[in-house]
Amino acid sequence: MKKSILITGGARSGKSVFAEKMALSRSGRAVYIATAKAYDDEMRARIADHQARRGDQWTNLHAPFDLITALRDSDGGDPRLVDCLTLWLTNLMLNDRDWRSEGTGLAETLVSQTAPVIFVTNEVGAGIVPENKLARAFRDAAGWLNQTIAQASDEVYLCVAGYPVKVKPNDHTL
Repeated sequence: MKKSILITGGARSGKSVFAEKMALSRSGRAVYIATAKAYDDEMRARIADHQARRGDQWTNLHAPFDLITALRDSDGGDPRLVDCLTLWLTNLMLNDRDWRSEGTGLAETLVSQTAPVIFVTNEVGAGIVPENKLARAFRDAAGWLNQTIAQASDEVYLCVAGYPVKVKPNDHTL
């Protein structure tokens, strides 16, 4: 079953838990494609929390930069969960990669995928305007990336306080 799903929401909104349950509901097994890089102790703790929550029904891949290759290489089997797009974007931006062309390429890759793909991303545009240029650039880039992947996805969910709300059904047209 081919299906791409984007799950967005604020920090600690329940996005990852919802995505994990959704990925496992399809076959009882799934591929977890992690994009995080542990730059500090706090991030190492967050990664450890996520890993502790997952059991042996997961195959784990690490793709902090080459997400497109990870999707292509893992296609054809179990559903894949990419957690998360905003960390992937952070990695690209901090390493002066062309995040816009990589985001466009990611959206284009979804068309050829045969196994389900679930993306987790953060909604960063609902707060105040950041005071520094880099933070504003990140907010704008994340908004563009989220819109690009949402448009390419079959479904989009927004998580609020642990509750997912479907905002784009699979029959959505503009």
